Amino acid sequence: MSGHSKWATTKRQKAVVDAKRGALFTKIANQIAIAARSGTDPSMNPSLAMMLEKARQANMPKVNIERAIARVSDKNAAALNEEVYEGYGPGGVGIIIEVATDNKNRTMPDVRNTLSKNGGRMADPGSVMFQFARKGWIEIPEKGEEVMLQVLDAGAEDVEEGDDGLGITTAASDLMKVRASLIDAGLTVTTAELRYLPTSTVGIEGTDAEKLEKLLDALDDLDDVTAVHTNAE
Repeated sequence: MSGHSKWATTKRQKAVVDAKRGALFTKIANQIAIAARSGTDPSMNPSLAMMLEKARQANMPKVNIERAIARVSDKNAAALNEEVYEGYGPGGVGIIIEVATDNKNRTMPDVRNTLSKNGGRMADPGSVMFQFARKGWIEIPEKGEEVMLQVLDAGAEDVEEGDDGLGITTAASDLMKVRASLIDAGLTVTTAELRYLPTSTVGIEGTDAEKLEKLLDALDDLDDVTAVHTNAE
């Protein structure tokens, strides 16, 4: 299913995001608040720096960003936690669902119900995760053999060319270092984030592909869901 390559998945998520900007800001704010628990200075906290970059790319208002960072010192704010759920979709596709929630007892049933209503189901912890690896993912609009060599010299693990530029895979721990190297080299980084990338893929087409697209959109619509990853090809 070509619609679920690493490139196309990003396009799908951005289309949903553009239509629901307010919900996007809430999702990013929650991620900023979680990242800020490790320090509110982005120069000393790569996770926060990454989320602030994501906020800027989404044109999130500065006041929203400041409020999210301030949440870390607000004793009255509900505690946010990151959770990762595993599931299966139509055609046996593996799905990894990242959430940021202040109420696991609300979020898990929401995810479970969304899966079951759209041809999927929750999976036991570890039964899907082994098919994925946590990696850094970077996108740049520049492409060509010379640019690819620059990317590899910057420390990337892999690079692939798409219609809109290059998709770059890094070790999770090297994401911010490679991003900085690319910027220093004069390249334009449009996306830099951690993802669960599949180590193997499952082919899917026809009705199952249509059902999967509907399921992924429904998961994206959940307020607590921050990212969805699949191994659909």
